[in-house]
Amino acid sequence: MRYDGRMKRVIALGALLAANLLPLPLAHATGTPQDKGPQAAHSLPADKATLRERLFQHLAAAATEAQARALEDAIWNFWLDLAPNGEVRTFVDQAMDRREAYDFATAEDLLDRAIEQAPNYAEAWNQRAFIRFLRDNDEGAEADILRALELEPKHFGALSGLFHVLSRRGRTEAANAALIEAVKIHPWLKERTMLPPDPDAERPPIKGKEQDL
Repeated sequence: MRYDGRMKRVIALGALLAANLLPLPLAHATGTPQDKGPQAAHSLPADKATLRERLFQHLAAAATEAQARALEDAIWNFWLDLAPNGEVRTFVDQAMDRREAYDFATAEDLLDRAIEQAPNYAEAWNQRAFIRFLRDNDEGAEADILRALELEPKHFGALSGLFHVLSRRGRTEAANAALIEAVKIHPWLKERTMLPPDPDAERPPIKGKEQDL
């Protein structure tokens, strides 16, 4: 769910990185722009679908946390840039600003307007889920997250948000399953250290050395 103020300072870096991504060798590839079903985002133009797949391929193959953070930032920027028009994007940007100021009511109102205008814009649903979580509306947050995931099945932010929502609701097994899926997509996800011990190694390995976590 999260997207903090730091992100606004890395937009130029993320855009530069995304513009220069090359296809990975097949051994590292996780999919193609023509993927169907749970791997494909909602109705993306071909150029954006290609960029999306390259971003996720490089994220999955990132060798260091620094590489992963730069790619994570680029993906967040990519998601935000899927706003269908400037007005909707402004609503979301203003909502994030109001969230940073702890004005959660205004933030939610702005996101309501964004969703009303752009019901297929996944990031508006994800951002409203975050606000609803902060306002202790777990049921509403979960519903928004599930809608965001329908539109963008690889939304690691929504999946990690689902982990937090379900954990707070006492649904530990489902929460851990959501986090496992998030880490499969983003092996360097900050919440990766919250995965429970798994003696049978059924969850993804935790990336990074102990001092890096």
